Amino acid sequence: MNRDGNAKSPPKMIRSCRYVAVRVRLRQFMRLFNIFALLPLLPLLMASPLCAQVTFGSSGEEGEPFRRQQWRVPSPDTEIAAHALLFRPVGAGPFRLAVIAHASTQNVLRRAQMPQPEYRALVAFLIARDFAVLVPERLGHGATGGRYVEDQGGCDEADYARSGRATAAETSLALDFLRKQDFVRQDKVVVLGHSAGGWGALALANADPNAISAIIALAPGRGGHANDEPNRICAPQTLLAAAAGFGKAARIPVTWLVATNDSYFAPAFSRQLADAFRGGGGRVDFRTLPAVGSEGHWMIESEAGVKAASRELGLALNEAKPTAAKKP
Repeated sequence: MNRDGNAKSPPKMIRSCRYVAVRVRLRQFMRLFNIFALLPLLPLLMASPLCAQVTFGSSGEEGEPFRRQQWRVPSPDTEIAAHALLFRPVGAGPFRLAVIAHASTQNVLRRAQMPQPEYRALVAFLIARDFAVLVPERLGHGATGGRYVEDQGGCDEADYARSGRATAAETSLALDFLRKQDFVRQDKVVVLGHSAGGWGALALANADPNAISAIIALAPGRGGHANDEPNRICAPQTLLAAAAGFGKAARIPVTWLVATNDSYFAPAFSRQLADAFRGGGGRVDFRTLPAVGSEGHWMIESEAGVKAASRELGLALNEAKPTAAKKP
């Protein structure tokens, strides 16, 4: 006891030892706590990196129609395999390859909800002419997901050239992968692009003509239905300038098809785009097709639309031209 009758304080050495012991026990407790906290995460921590799990090729059994089969093909994102549908004629091939580049939208929700594109009527037309047909789904769409790399931006800063080249690059990756398959011929590939996919096909016209023999652009363009208004195009002069740029680099002939009742890129404006492409140096055969359905922009997705375009499609695929009738 001290003079005031209070208990003496423990020696400093004893107080220090107790402090150290408490700290040691606390560390041991926290170490155990961290171990138990991490246990649920161990499978994730021990798993192989995501990029190592990406595989390409067939991912399901063949079905109907036309030996329909799910495939995974390369995308610009090395950690994402793009979903695709492959259709083939009967037999082992090798077959000429046709790649269909699908339409797109700037609307994020619509892209996320987009069903996997098939273009069944167009596929049937191509299968009947002994083509293997690949319909790849690009990044930012439907089941493939990922970042939308072909974003064109708003009207004030629209970069249609960049968006077209991004679409072309994605299409080219899928095309190059399929060309390596035993059942595909290395030459005379045909690229068919619809709407934004067609715009990307125009950008792809600068590819090697020994590999791609023809490009068919079906109502190509970007920025149509600006603010969801028919016959309104976002930054049309920017679109025309980009078309001229694509034409300047083009090496592959283009067949350009648009329906009379297309309210996204009406025939008059589509002709201006084709003229700009031709003025840049590209070879283009521009054709206006009769009205099909209530909106001609989507005609190529229907059986009636493919039938209306069958002659032009056949000529673009290098089929024999019809014999001219003899004069009486």
